[in-house]
Amino acid sequence: MTYTATLKINKKNAARADRGKRLKVFTRKDLKRIGHLKHVPEETLFDMDVVAHVLPFKVNQYIIEELIRWDDVPDDPIFRLTFPQRGMLSPRDFARMARAIRAGKDPRVVAETAADIRKGLNPHPAHQLELNVPVVDGKRLQGIQHKYRETVLFFPSQGQTCHAFCTFCFRWAQFIGDRRLKIACSSPEILHSYLASNKEVTDLLLTGGDPLTMRTRHLAAFLKPLTSPEFEHIQTIRIGSKALSYWPYRFVTDSDADDLLALFESLVEAGKHLALMAHLDHGRELETYVVQKAIARIRSTGAVIRSQAPLLRHINDDPAIWAEMWKKQVNLGIVPYYMFIARDTGAKEYFDVPLSRAWKIYRKALQQVSGLGRTARGPSMSTGPGKVEIQGVATVRGEKVFVLRMIQARNPDWVQRPFFAAYDQDATWLDQLKPAFGKSEFFFEPEYRALLQERRGMPA
Repeated sequence: MTYTATLKINKKNAARADRGKRLKVFTRKDLKRIGHLKHVPEETLFDMDVVAHVLPFKVNQYIIEELIRWDDVPDDPIFRLTFPQRGMLSPRDFARMARAIRAGKDPRVVAETAADIRKGLNPHPAHQLELNVPVVDGKRLQGIQHKYRETVLFFPSQGQTCHAFCTFCFRWAQFIGDRRLKIACSSPEILHSYLASNKEVTDLLLTGGDPLTMRTRHLAAFLKPLTSPEFEHIQTIRIGSKALSYWPYRFVTDSDADDLLALFESLVEAGKHLALMAHLDHGRELETYVVQKAIARIRSTGAVIRSQAPLLRHINDDPAIWAEMWKKQVNLGIVPYYMFIARDTGAKEYFDVPLSRAWKIYRKALQQVSGLGRTARGPSMSTGPGKVEIQGVATVRGEKVFVLRMIQARNPDWVQRPFFAAYDQDATWLDQLKPAFGKSEFFFEPEYRALLQERRGMPA
């Protein structure tokens, strides 16, 4: 079975893409082997090494050769998206890590220093380990998260890596080699048993890492059984992936690329809505011939591609960037889905955009696109209680406020209920906001607090 698309192409680029490549990755230990960094000052390379001791770093030759504009480094957005920057650690943490490395201490001491710094970076935000992991017969089901009634997240062990790591990654704890922090399950049977027992679930989201780093045969072991009558209630299968941006050859010339697309087609033919949740942070990621061919091939299977990304200082905090990106996505047949606020974990402070400015960027970007580009919701915070959307800034009874609502919530009754927070031009996350009009807490807080206390009393 083959999948083709008619594209306006540059013949040289097309030939290069159709030949394909083998994925070649570079990690912290390879920084000095990356040819494009040979003119970077030694001090800057050391800064990168320091940060990469704490936060995971991996890049590949496609990003280096096709996406980064090296004449613009260090200001190039894709460079900042993938290569460590000194400001990603606080001055105190950077100094601690740098001292440990310069002292030439035992590698165990260096590793312990990195681990201690990571503890302060909120490795698992929004109480996800406490509240999201289902408990069945008194045991927690590792590798599954069930935060919202209709949707189950599954973390297949075989897909707990990526073709490259984003510097803002909110799942960075998956990639540092600490088993205590990792969320993963290798058993299709555990997933299928849980879904069969929970008929209220309509949506399965495979996430990671990146499930599309898996071989197709492993992916099929999780997904093909869902086409049986037992799983009729599973209407939508989502696959969260950055592969379109970081390794589009996965859909074009990888050895099992056709098998992957055949799997997609079989799921659609079985009546499932298959959605590739593409993580697209900048319009540059959509410019190459190979990514456009990959998009066309995926769409030819009947799968839908939806795009989502966080708003990131230094990378895409400009309404023109978002407007152009959404226009390009619509032109290529991708559905804009979410603009997120960067989660409160890892290097968040480096990427922070105040909520007040985030709303202005979203509003100005939306004003520049047609209705088909206005499907993107946001700016949205994935908080413990739910996905909180900033709907705007208003003056109510003489008080300037944020108008907020939950797009999705732990308690479905919280969804679409407007609530108000006192305006704070510097706040970057929900926990920095205070209720408006003199109220002591937001409407959902008592129930959420009780739920958290209940779950903390359960077995680990």
